[in-house]
Amino acid sequence: MADKTAQEAPVLADYAQFLITTAGRAPSVHNTQPWRFRVGPDAIELHYDPRRKLRADPLGREMTISCGAALFGLRLAVRSLGYLPVVEVLPDPNRLRLLARVRIGAAAPVSSAERRLLEAVPHRHTHRGPFEPGPLPDGLLPGLQHDALAEGAELVLIEGELAYRRLADIVAATNQRLNLDPRARADSRQWTRDADSEARDGVPGLAFARTGPRSRRRLPQRDFDLGRGLARLAEGGEPPSATAVLLTKGDRRTDWLHAGQALHRLLLHATTAWVFASLYTQPLEAAVTRTLIRDRLELPGNPQLLLQFGRVHSTHPTARRPAGDLTDL
Repeated sequence: MADKTAQEAPVLADYAQFLITTAGRAPSVHNTQPWRFRVGPDAIELHYDPRRKLRADPLGREMTISCGAALFGLRLAVRSLGYLPVVEVLPDPNRLRLLARVRIGAAAPVSSAERRLLEAVPHRHTHRGPFEPGPLPDGLLPGLQHDALAEGAELVLIEGELAYRRLADIVAATNQRLNLDPRARADSRQWTRDADSEARDGVPGLAFARTGPRSRRRLPQRDFDLGRGLARLAEGGEPPSATAVLLTKGDRRTDWLHAGQALHRLLLHATTAWVFASLYTQPLEAAVTRTLIRDRLELPGNPQLLLQFGRVHSTHPTARRPAGDLTDL
């Protein structure tokens, strides 16, 4: 054990900033980046930051999914150094903010697929703008489904007009109600920025459009603008090439962490092919709506995220906080 700790300590000490910076590029609801990292002598701990939890997320489900995405980013960063990550999820029931502990495992060569995912990290972003014409690359969607399964989740494609119409109607009705909810509006006001903002978190005006008539087969998106004139993103474009639901077997904290890891993995995979996704979290904030979508679409699990995929050949990643702001010493 002493030899093992001696190996881990210099790796963590020498590469802590890289590991945390890479993990911090993960997707998060409203770009809240609700994670904190603690670097110890033999492990990096991932904690959630309750100050960054949305008002509309009282149980912390969306916050935990976001932290699950950061956990996958941390795992990928460890792999890039040529080691296997050893992960303990929810390791201490008496420390609820502690979501995972990651140690340095055995040395193992980095695969070409892992290198491609790592190269995609700076370019991946949540896409709320128009898609470009062209089909998705052959084999990409089955590959994304494999990614989800590998992380303990499932990506189900919504195929057929009836299934899509049922989903779109639920999303439209839910968004119409929630866009008027005081908690949701307060969250949007707190976590949106004007185009010139130097903030390193939140959603800038360049990353969302004004709400308007629904595009063809495009699910209605959250109203980030709220009539303030902040939106700078173009509307229109081609319809998405695929619509999917990310599912988990259960609907507990472990499942939410699985969902986040699966989400980040499949989004990075898609980015390697210049395919990006619009993410829809607002319709799933209420458990009753998640149940309604599961039952109406006869899904084999619990919906955690809705995604629409399409081709995009330009990237506009949102700002991220530096590693020092994410680290508890």
